[in-house]
Amino acid sequence: MTSYRFVVEAAEAGARLDKLLAAKLPSFSRARLQALISEGHVLVSGKPGKAALRASPGAVLDVEIPAPRAVELIPEDLRLRVLFEDEALLVIDKPAGMVVHPGAGVYQGTVVHGLLHQVADLRGVGGELRPGIVHRIDKDTSGCLAVAKTDVSLRALQALFKARKVEKRYRALVHGRPPDAGEMDTLFGRHPVDRKRFSSKVHEGKNAVTRFTVLSRTPLAAWADVELFTGRTHQIRAHFADAGWPLFCDKLYGGTKKEGPSAPPEVRAAAAALGRQGLHAFRLAFDHPLGGKRVACESPLPPDLRAALVALGL
Repeated sequence: MTSYRFVVEAAEAGARLDKLLAAKLPSFSRARLQALISEGHVLVSGKPGKAALRASPGAVLDVEIPAPRAVELIPEDLRLRVLFEDEALLVIDKPAGMVVHPGAGVYQGTVVHGLLHQVADLRGVGGELRPGIVHRIDKDTSGCLAVAKTDVSLRALQALFKARKVEKRYRALVHGRPPDAGEMDTLFGRHPVDRKRFSSKVHEGKNAVTRFTVLSRTPLAAWADVELFTGRTHQIRAHFADAGWPLFCDKLYGGTKKEGPSAPPEVRAAAAALGRQGLHAFRLAFDHPLGGKRVACESPLPPDLRAALVALGL
């Protein structure tokens, strides 16, 4: 572990903590410094800092850079279901409960470990720890995930995602009574208090756009088709929670608070059947980056979500 200590000069007072550290530690990206701050590795006069904190003159900044953990990627036979594959790319059906790539204390059983077993010559495509990974979906979200098999297709797919030329549709099981259709177009950033969460109720951040249509409903819940026009972390979960309709079984964003002993029996039955956030990456479609032919993949609804819908009568 490497440590740094700085004292905030009068001329530096009032600057955001992340910008201040970026000036003092130019060898680190601002994103890396923001991650260190959110993980509690930056203290401001002995207390954990926040990226947006405005430093006072004389404040002492202590920065710890954790030693990198050596990771050996050993291929694992995880029998990932393939929805589409050619010489350039594949789309897999990621099961709920599986992390996409190693990191944050997870060093086995990830999508990457399974891909290395199933796909020849994938190692090193786009990086040692994230070979072939174009985008991510949360650990407890199931469904479509695109993977590049070459560096050329990786760059091309990343460009399609960045240009918002990829159709990304989800199915979401939410509490409450959202309208029949709607769009959430907001700023989006890390939650000001809980650093594990994200929020649309921020004063600065990136744009996030989520559009939805309710497919079926009861007085207690709704089953919605959701289209993402941006790809922010936890975007669907945070947008629906902020609107008052948290996803079923989403502990981080408040869904589980509506599923306790006093909840209606059908809600408790659905939560017991599901046991993870009610979100499924149902459809992924894009023009093939190396040929232009349309690639459209749909992931069948997993048994846990089907059981939850039956319990709710949806």
